[in-house]
Amino acid sequence: MTATDNDIDDSAAPLIEHLTELRTRLIRSVLAFLVGMIICFSFGSMILDFLLVPIEKTMRNLGNPNPVMQYTAPQEYFFTLIRISMVGGLAVSFPVIATQLWRFVAPGLYKNEKNAFLPFLIASPVLFLMGAAFAHYVVVPLAMQFFLGFSDAASYLSALIATGDATTSGIDIVFNGKVNESLDITLKMIVAFGLCFQLPVLLTLMGKAGLVSAEGLRNVRKYALVGILMLAALVTPPDVVTQLILFIVVYGLYEVSIFLVSRVDAKREAQLREDGFYDDEEGEDEADFEAMADEMDREDPIVEETKTKDSDT
Repeated sequence: MTATDNDIDDSAAPLIEHLTELRTRLIRSVLAFLVGMIICFSFGSMILDFLLVPIEKTMRNLGNPNPVMQYTAPQEYFFTLIRISMVGGLAVSFPVIATQLWRFVAPGLYKNEKNAFLPFLIASPVLFLMGAAFAHYVVVPLAMQFFLGFSDAASYLSALIATGDATTSGIDIVFNGKVNESLDITLKMIVAFGLCFQLPVLLTLMGKAGLVSAEGLRNVRKYALVGILMLAALVTPPDVVTQLILFIVVYGLYEVSIFLVSRVDAKREAQLREDGFYDDEEGEDEADFEAMADEMDREDPIVEETKTKDSDT
């Protein structure tokens, strides 16, 4: 066996070890997800009732004392619980999945990189939960109020109080909500706002990587305003109040991101100054050069005499 073959075998061994480690972490993450999914499926009906609270309150406020949801296919309710258990299982197992990800990535990071990455691994789920809670308790009730607000409260009462007399004219419009469609609106809002609340984490990580700067974010603020307005129009119902709330929240997160990135830039600049790699601004360099040139002219008698003759002439 030649030396080249030995080099190839030595380089292949770490790759096999990394793949084995990756397989172990993936298996543990999948097992944690399955356990979380089973736990959430066991309490699926309770979770479903919790997610449908906004639409229940809206229906009661519109005059329906006994809100009812329906499903039109035999398997619909079962797959609705499966869907809830998948989303809930991912949320429950996220600490385990994040831990496995960290243990796989951490050995290849320097100490300063670990200290920089770990806070974001903790802040990301916290911000997602904040966004999900904001969507569930604020945005979804407003959306339900907007969509169901077109219905007349009397239509609910007329559907509940049957007189037995046929109506001679008109059609009673009654909301018969399907479980999966109503749940779909809630889950989409929760995921959308949870992802929107990741903006500070994303921009701060990009700032640490040197991809963005606080000055650059300030310069593109007007474009960010347009983008946030478009986002608010896409992920919220056509209700001005809901869109305004989302715009204010996301724009506030954008300003928080600028503040965090500015702190990252300040720390990087301080570290570069300490290491001696930071260059001062050109204006300061030119001022120092001109001051030094003037001082040299004063010390040089030939230059001073030439300037005196020119002034006399």
